[in-house]
Amino acid sequence: MKRSIILTQVLPLLFTAEVAQSEAPVLQTPAPVIYLADNLDEADNLGWCIDTLGRGFAEELQAHSCKPQGGDVQFTFLGNSGFIRSVVYPDYCAEVLQNSETQFGLTICDAANPSQQFNYDRETLALSPANDETLCISVGSNGRSAGPFMSRDLLLQGCADVDQDLRAWIVVNE
Repeated sequence: MKRSIILTQVLPLLFTAEVAQSEAPVLQTPAPVIYLADNLDEADNLGWCIDTLGRGFAEELQAHSCKPQGGDVQFTFLGNSGFIRSVVYPDYCAEVLQNSETQFGLTICDAANPSQQFNYDRETLALSPANDETLCISVGSNGRSAGPFMSRDLLLQGCADVDQDLRAWIVVNE
């Protein structure tokens, strides 16, 4: 009898904790923007956006709290070219970096560069390199403080190896 009482008290708590982890952010960033469908642990419920590392222009990218004023967290996906292009720095696009500490950089857009070409699957919400759709752009599992905001690593991982909450992106181009 004691077991059933404990289970009826504990199971609802476990279920509630599970549901709380799958909440959409309250996005305040103006479009265009690419943001993670799940708020994860973003403290202010702002969500997670692709962002330049540090303030302003940077050659490396990370995931960061989506800033209400927009700016360097605003990226757009251009399906015709496959570019993930910066809105603030429109000549610059996301690129998968080889042999680098960070996995994504921001470099001059180049239609001949396969490392800058991505596909977006509207059903699975996956952003993948055009030359390898088994890989997905994802965020690291741990958030960290970034001044008044939060940040995470922006990663390229096997789609089957990473939790969907860490790799499901919403693309808003308008």
